[in-house]
Amino acid sequence: MPVILSYIQPPDDVLAFMKEHAEVRVVRPKKERDRFYRELAEADALYGAGLEIDEELLQHAPNLKVISNVSVGYDNLNMKAISEKGVTATHTPTVLIDTMADTMIGLMIATARRMPELDHMVKSGSWKKPLTSEHFGTNIHHKKLGIIGMGRIGEETARRARSAFHMDVVYHNRSRKPEAEHSTGASYAELDNLLHSCDFIMLLTPLTEQTRGLIGAEEFGKMQKHAIFLNGSRGPVAVEEEMIQALQDGEIAAAGLDVFENEPIEPDHPFLQMDNVVTLPHIGTATHETRHAMAADAARQCVDGVLGKKPKHVIPGGK
Repeated sequence: MPVILSYIQPPDDVLAFMKEHAEVRVVRPKKERDRFYRELAEADALYGAGLEIDEELLQHAPNLKVISNVSVGYDNLNMKAISEKGVTATHTPTVLIDTMADTMIGLMIATARRMPELDHMVKSGSWKKPLTSEHFGTNIHHKKLGIIGMGRIGEETARRARSAFHMDVVYHNRSRKPEAEHSTGASYAELDNLLHSCDFIMLLTPLTEQTRGLIGAEEFGKMQKHAIFLNGSRGPVAVEEEMIQALQDGEIAAAGLDVFENEPIEPDHPFLQMDNVVTLPHIGTATHETRHAMAADAARQCVDGVLGKKPKHVIPGGK
């Protein structure tokens, strides 16, 4: 019977499903490091999210056939090493689309209307009189949204922005996507044009060597002074020190961030002292329903992989 090594605790029903097809061993690598490596030597599959899987770890996994990442992102995987070892790697890019799009629209609204800042004002007892213009936010309806990274999540976010808020949506991607343009109403723009022209700039690219540091001082300098920057991809895609400087210098008006270079964010980080920065603890897919759907989707792909079937969502560049 194949062995699945899970380094997270799956939901009970998901665990039961995997056990119907394989022997499942649940071991936490940080708490039980030695045991984890012993089990890894016998594992046919690795199941979980967030563990750094590199060449060194793979040397301890001679029987490994599949790595099932319970996530859309896979920057924790060294795909070159995984591919060279002949291991199939999978992820969960479809079951979380709607939830991520909801999160990004919510982050846009919260940042534009300054909701966390004003919520704190009410709860702290500082709301003593009717609001004056110094506390006003800005509209999102009928504004221009630029999406950098037009994958499935970008497409669904564009649909919501267009249909619900009548926004003019443009996108930048490695290549044009005519079908997405037709289905969402978004139009393609070169990156410089997007940066210069948009009221809201939303980052949704995966983290790769090509996208690391994609948005830095030069790009922030091209944005309009009233622009709001939103990051729902990965922290290192934007250069934090240069974003801080752009906010302090008034090159952009505000930022809404669900991801950071280091997570959890340091308690003394400058973002936490800025009223014009909305900070979320990487909640993009964090609903009960979606996290369960991700766990189940990853489990199905893991089982398919160990049974010799082709999983549904093999990561590009993998086997």
